[in-house]
This record gives sequence, C-alpha cells and structure tokens, in this order.
Amino acid sequence: QVQFVESGGGLVQPGGSLRLSCAASGSDFSIATMGWYRQAPGKQRELVAAITSDGDSTNYADSVKGRFTISRDNAENTVYLQMNSLKPEDTAVYYCNAKIRFTDTSIFDDYWGQGTQVTVSS
Repeated sequence: QVQFVESGGGLVQPGGSLRLSCAASGSDFSIATMGWYRQAPGKQRELVAAITSDGDSTNYADSVKGRFTISRDNAENTVYLQMNSLKPEDTAVYYCNAKIRFTDTSIFDDYWGQGTQVTVSS
C-alpha cells in the first residue's frame, strides 16, 4: 500500500506564501506524474500543477502561473508546491496526486493524499 503524507497548509494573509509537501511512502511501486489539485466548497476539483517523473515538464493552471512552482524529489518520492503571492481565491483543500504503479503490475492508478487546507484571508 502507498501512503501520502501532506503538510504545509495553513492560514496566510493575501500576498503570503506557503510550501506544501507530499511524501509517498511504501514499497514496490514507482511513480510517474505527480501533481496537486484543489477543491473549494461548492466547486469541482481542479488541477493546480503537475510534474513529470523526470521533472522536465510541468503544467500549471492559468490561475496560478507565475505564482506557484511545483517540484519533486524522486529519491524521497516527494512533491512540493511553493505558493507565492497567495490570493483569497486560492483558498481550498489541496490534494496531492500521483500516478503509481506497483512493481507486479503494468497499470498506473491514481492515488490521493488526504488533503491539506489552505486559507488565504486577512
């Protein structure tokens, strides 16, 4: 089994910064794309940022481009989301996502962290 441990959420003022981290632990698996999604009350979950396994390609929602940076540490199976210039509209529960394949299969499945609350407010 794979476990995700998310951290870094909290309450910040507009213009502030937070750094989210998500570490996948377990054994006998490999991770392809990792990313962050968020969901605000009454809204659908949306992709915030994603990064490929080698880190060569990233994808960001238009709303966070220039403010958020996704990175990963493959040795630690960890993905980070540096969030700068936070806005109230960034308020949401942020979920770590990873495409994970166990070594005895050829199928990548989606795995999700428990979510961490980010609140941007004065």
